[in-house]
Amino acid sequence: MIGTFSTLDWIIVSGYMLLLFGMGWAFTFRPASNAKDYFLGGNNMPSWVVAISVIATTQSAATFLGGPDQGYRNDYTYLAANIGAVIASIFIAKILVPRFYAQKATTVYELLKNRYDATAMKAAGAMYLIGRFFASGARLYLAAIAVSMILYSNIEAENIITASALLILLGFSITFLSGIRSIIWSDLVQFIAYTFSAVAVLYYLMDTIPLSAVEIVSELSNTPEGINKLELINLNLNFSDPYSLFSVLTGMTLLYIASFGLDQDITQRLLTCKKDTDGARAVIVSALIGIPLIWMFITIGELLYVFYDRPDLMGRTADGVDLGEFKGEKITIFMYYILNELPSGLKGLVTVGVIAAAVSTINSGLNSMSSVIVQDFYRPWCEKKTIKEEKHFVRAGQVSMALIGFVLFAMSSLCYYWQKYSGLPLLDFALSVMVFAYSGMLGVYSARSSQKEDQANPLSAP
Repeated sequence: MIGTFSTLDWIIVSGYMLLLFGMGWAFTFRPASNAKDYFLGGNNMPSWVVAISVIATTQSAATFLGGPDQGYRNDYTYLAANIGAVIASIFIAKILVPRFYAQKATTVYELLKNRYDATAMKAAGAMYLIGRFFASGARLYLAAIAVSMILYSNIEAENIITASALLILLGFSITFLSGIRSIIWSDLVQFIAYTFSAVAVLYYLMDTIPLSAVEIVSELSNTPEGINKLELINLNLNFSDPYSLFSVLTGMTLLYIASFGLDQDITQRLLTCKKDTDGARAVIVSALIGIPLIWMFITIGELLYVFYDRPDLMGRTADGVDLGEFKGEKITIFMYYILNELPSGLKGLVTVGVIAAAVSTINSGLNSMSSVIVQDFYRPWCEKKTIKEEKHFVRAGQVSMALIGFVLFAMSSLCYYWQKYSGLPLLDFALSVMVFAYSGMLGVYSARSSQKEDQANPLSAP
């Protein structure tokens, strides 16, 4: 039976949320004075904390819950996708980041204004905003489902909406007054929270399974089905396999270039450093940090395979587990484990991990989308008419952030009924919108202009 939240669980979750609200309150004493401060942290952020912020932003609640599912159902070949991330980070560090800094850009799409014109900049910015509204709304909804399952033991509409509002409120409280600076420092807390919760689950699983680490490795390398669940590199030539080495070196690398180098969510953080070499270092370090982090989530899934699908090793007679559905909602193996197996205290800690992964993604979306709206659309339109003080654009960023938060909340609420009454896979649709946007932006950025480019142009070919 699905367990209920204990007093200890509520204390842990409440303490974490009070910590986040406290951080948001602390940053009210240092509000942003201009748009550069609000959107770029005054170009004064340490590269190491920027690197952690990047990886915290890329690890959503879907990753937190979906990573173990990869390990449970498959092997470690998903980890090999990080090869593409490392290659992409090196390309971004050597090619894109220096050009962003040379342009003194606030958003990555400003570069298109110099290479082409303002229309290209606004088109790319609009593609990003549309894709991000759908993708971030869907991510918020997925996180709200997880929070509702754990906190309320149901996924009723009112609890999904309440969970969505809670997550938006947490993200908004962190970023509203101080902008990207408060987000980056709070991402450090989020990173520690969900990493520690994952480590705790990993330790608990290892302690629960009556085998040594060497014995577990031996069993996973040769399962009764004849599968090596420790396989890391997939050398098959099936091009439709997203985790084959060929796919990793081509499609995954391009996807990471688009995600880390052309997505304002991520690239905005790289632009907060003092100089381009710091930003370049941050993106490479973030890709390297992702390797042990993803390994840990996949390993949780591998151990769940032993826990549930190898009763002979666990000393049980029952065989396997029927995930089925949770009141009509399909769930992952990790969510099943959280709902059914975790003891008091650890369940609250894992809930903190889910919330931390979600909030880190949400508050980055709020600020990054606001920066595109203000810097790429509102500022150029406003400056055609009159000169405004920088404080005006800070307020514009705060207002647009509030509107974005409302739209994401509305999108998340709509997703509940969208998924319930339509046969359209919500997450697939949201991700396909982002892939479409990424493809367009990759094409625009990589295209060579037929006109001769000035060597001083930051987008000139190296």
